Amino acid sequence: MKLFREICFRAVEMMIPARKYRRDRSEISCCLKYLIFGFNVIFWFFGGGTMAIGVWAWTEKDTFNNLNRLTNVALDPALILIVVGSITFMIGFTGCVGALRENTCLLATYAISLAVLLLLEMSAGILGFIFKEWIKQQAASGFQAFIVHYRDDPDQQNLIDWIQEQWLECCGIEGPKDWERNIYFNCSSIEVGSREACGVPFSCCKRLPNEVIRNNQCGYDVRKADYDGDLSSIIFERGCLRAGEEWMEVNLVPVAGVMVAVAILQILGICFAQNLRADIFAQKAKWH
Repeated sequence: MKLFREICFRAVEMMIPARKYRRDRSEISCCLKYLIFGFNVIFWFFGGGTMAIGVWAWTEKDTFNNLNRLTNVALDPALILIVVGSITFMIGFTGCVGALRENTCLLATYAISLAVLLLLEMSAGILGFIFKEWIKQQAASGFQAFIVHYRDDPDQQNLIDWIQEQWLECCGIEGPKDWERNIYFNCSSIEVGSREACGVPFSCCKRLPNEVIRNNQCGYDVRKADYDGDLSSIIFERGCLRAGEEWMEVNLVPVAGVMVAVAILQILGICFAQNLRADIFAQKAKWH
């Protein structure tokens, strides 16, 4: 009897197919998801750091309590850092959180932001190529504002010193005479006892061989009519406008390469975000 019951039990067990439990395959690519997440975490922190530096620079200048110190808002380096950092931070945030939380709304915002930024960059490049003379005029106008307010804003002062001394090795817009526009370097300031009158900033001076300590008085009196030194061996006589044009001509290929690389990264970001959104929608369709 016991043997009979065992045989019947085995027969019934064989007739009923065993239920197989398996996890449905997800439509969302983990590789794509965390690639977008990791890539945008970098930009998120970079944007936050850049914005923090800009805010710190404004705090050091006490700009928040004295907004009248903003002599030229569009050319204020601290404000530029804040704006660029804020845009980078927001784009990085939408991409990072959108990918991690699989939020289609944030991913759409991320893709649209990259598309708008890409269109603006392309438009700026095309317009810059077409209206080269206008760009030169705007650059000259901005540099002139830097010269006029050289002593008013430490950030602008550091920026123009870096451009003249380290980047382009130049002096003024067209030449050293452009520093006549600054009240401290104007030759008429001799009457009020300015030691910098008829001179140029130290960043216009050429570095001497084996110079360890920078001589900040090297540009004194170099624009005086009775100056008997050899200007070509002491200061840069080339204007920064012409130096900038020459630098662009020499480095056109690397600059174009960087711009193309940035555009490709943005296009890939848009495509990846759209692909991830499509995967999320496909996964949701399986649930319903």
